Amino acid sequence: MKLTTFTDGGARGNPGPAAAGVVVKDSTGKILAAYGEYLGLQTNNYAEYKALISALQKAHELGAVEVDCILDSELVVKQMRREYRVKEPGLQKLFIEAFNASQAFKHVSFRHVLRANNKEADAQVNKILDFETGMSKR
Repeated sequence: MKLTTFTDGGARGNPGPAAAGVVVKDSTGKILAAYGEYLGLQTNNYAEYKALISALQKAHELGAVEVDCILDSELVVKQMRREYRVKEPGLQKLFIEAFNASQAFKHVSFRHVLRANNKEADAQVNKILDFETGMSKR
């Protein structure tokens, strides 16, 4: 089975209150999972990696053999494709965790999209951050 994951990570302030957002869809576009996770005070890049790791784990739980990972973080996409080196020590650990999670699949791809094309995952991030910070996005 092939699944598509849409992930986003965000922090209000950098670092600041952070969250990961994940949406997993099947080949027909049906949403199989949609959720967010509060990450505490973290950076945007940390949140982007945590969202990807969570999505890979969820895709594995759902029985995926192939996964198309769609992110609006060009940095994480290029690092996962090994086009960019991961220089920051904290991100190196997350890269290894994401790389190891990706090994559970026969095929994994990482694709960058603009934020406007990743609204569902972005909405999950904002829903969690609004709740955790007691704010509503206007």
